[in-house]
Amino acid sequence: QVQLVESGGGLVQPGGSLRLSCAASGLFYSTYVMGWYRQAPGQQRELVATITNSGRTNYADSVKGRFNISRDNAKNTAYLQMNSLKPEDTAVYYCKIAWPTAEYWGQGTQVTVSS
Repeated sequence: QVQLVESGGGLVQPGGSLRLSCAASGLFYSTYVMGWYRQAPGQQRELVATITNSGRTNYADSVKGRFNISRDNAKNTAYLQMNSLKPEDTAVYYCKIAWPTAEYWGQGTQVTVSS
């Protein structure tokens, strides 16, 4: 019953901004952690940012100072504000929600940073 609906991906020029959204539905309990991961062509999927139910955040070194993760607990929605985008940020971005013993993944949304 749990579903994740992602939105906000697209094509943007270097230095531009995008905001990704991930809305979780069908939940009976609040998530312990919500996060964003990405996978670039030829690369392994990597962590971008996570946020706990208490608001504690964690970021990959490559995005610190440029990306910001937030969540709306009432809506079970996570956001990823991406600023100062670089071509190397190009990847498929995946939303994840998790508890200590379970996790769900979104379908992924393409982010392309190019001139």
